[in-house]
Amino acid sequence: MKRIAEWIQTKNPELDREPSPTEDLIEARLIDSLDFLEFIYLLEDLSGRSIDLQEVSVDDFRTLERIEHRFLRPEAGTTS
Repeated sequence: MKRIAEWIQTKNPELDREPSPTEDLIEARLIDSLDFLEFIYLLEDLSGRSIDLQEVSVDDFRTLERIEHRFLRPEAGTTS
């Protein structure tokens, strides 16, 4: 999760802290539509699996907790 938090901070230089695990990253505009595909590539790199965008929803990316649960746990079965 450290690498994801660092990526978010790099994209949001005005952010002077790491996002909390339960902070809504989309509502706080820490991940926006312009950076979304780059974020997907980061998650694919970290998980070692591709993410089928037809099998996920925006809610899967709202918080660091959800991201970890959905994409970074070994049993996460939502990618192809």
